Amino acid sequence: MINLFKSKTLNQQRFSDPTLNMNCSEFEINKWIISDFVLKKLVSVAGTHPFPLDELMLMSSTVAHFRPKYIFEWGTHIGKSARIFYETIKAFDISCHIHSIDLPDDVEHVEHPKHKRGQLVQGLKEVTLNQGDGISTAMEIYKTLSGEPSVLFFVDGDHEYESVKRELEIILQQVKKPAILLHDTYYQSEEANYNIGPYRAIQDTIRGKEKLYKLISVKTGLPGMTLIFQR
Repeated sequence: MINLFKSKTLNQQRFSDPTLNMNCSEFEINKWIISDFVLKKLVSVAGTHPFPLDELMLMSSTVAHFRPKYIFEWGTHIGKSARIFYETIKAFDISCHIHSIDLPDDVEHVEHPKHKRGQLVQGLKEVTLNQGDGISTAMEIYKTLSGEPSVLFFVDGDHEYESVKRELEIILQQVKKPAILLHDTYYQSEEANYNIGPYRAIQDTIRGKEKLYKLISVKTGLPGMTLIFQR
């Protein structure tokens, strides 16, 4: 396995365009190309934790399909999700800038990365590391963008029900046709005692709007990931 903290010196390999039938109504991607990319590139720089193979495929497929001009994500930590997005835009020649947001240095939090903040993306011109409240900072930056650019949001669902629901509602209310990836969205029966807050937050936010939004999920086991986009 390649050392995670030295991997940014790897040569950037271009892959064939995986998009298919963009005029059709359903989300579609060439899974052979995406599989090749995940195994040859993403696993070597990001491993399979906290994102298993199927989630790596959904993350990269979403970026390849929507080709966003901007990606907003928060909970930077060492920058693993930002690095996954970076490798995807480089491999598929997508003009995109990534804004990764984490708590300020003077805020105490059990998962605060401190000096390890964004180690996997430091020095990459396509990635800006910001400090502040995730959704608030993302929306402040979004409102400065000209026009209505295509945007992808990545919401880390290990937050509780209330925060995921709040963040999702803000995005859907203030952004035109966003693509939204939410992590930790696996649902299991009550006996398992899993945190299903993110799953419930999605269901409650989308309820009654099923004709407006499309959901694609990988949900065969933990941690789970869901893509939401407007039909």
